[in-house]
Amino acid sequence: MPTDTRDRILDALERLLLDVGLAQVTIEAVAAEAGVSKGGLLYHFPSKEALLAGMVRRLGERTDAQRTQASAAGTSLAEWYLQVPESGTDAELALYRSTIAALRSVDGTHDDVQGAVVDVMRLWDEGLRAEIDDPVRAEIVRLVGDGIYLAALLGLPLPDPDLHRRVVRRLLHGDT
Repeated sequence: MPTDTRDRILDALERLLLDVGLAQVTIEAVAAEAGVSKGGLLYHFPSKEALLAGMVRRLGERTDAQRTQASAAGTSLAEWYLQVPESGTDAELALYRSTIAALRSVDGTHDDVQGAVVDVMRLWDEGLRAEIDDPVRAEIVRLVGDGIYLAALLGLPLPDPDLHRRVVRRLLHGDT
């Protein structure tokens, strides 16, 4: 089966996680949503845990690709991490949805999934600390970025765009 089938399966998993939550996600439901047989799904992912971990690993690959693109365009990792999800491109919004789905997949019972999420988040920590000389400022950037995503996940009001720009400027450049 081609890799587009694998992506279709992972896209279906993400949709289900976002729509109904982890408790309602089954191998059968994902296969039906993806339009593949249960055997076809199990060919790519032999268990629910492997399926969830595959989704998180794909998120890591997509994140790395978008970080590389942002860097090539002159956007710092910290600026990219602090952006409001709804203000981005289609690829950034897709990454945001994947991130939310991955976070919804962590329930404490799937060690491989938990490990994959920790690995992806550790890459962010390492990248921010490599880019920002001050480890305290790097940690503040990470926490603020996490808060922005959490607010979006919970449907809380997003920051005023002008205020958001001022926060990022102050945080990254010390501007008042």
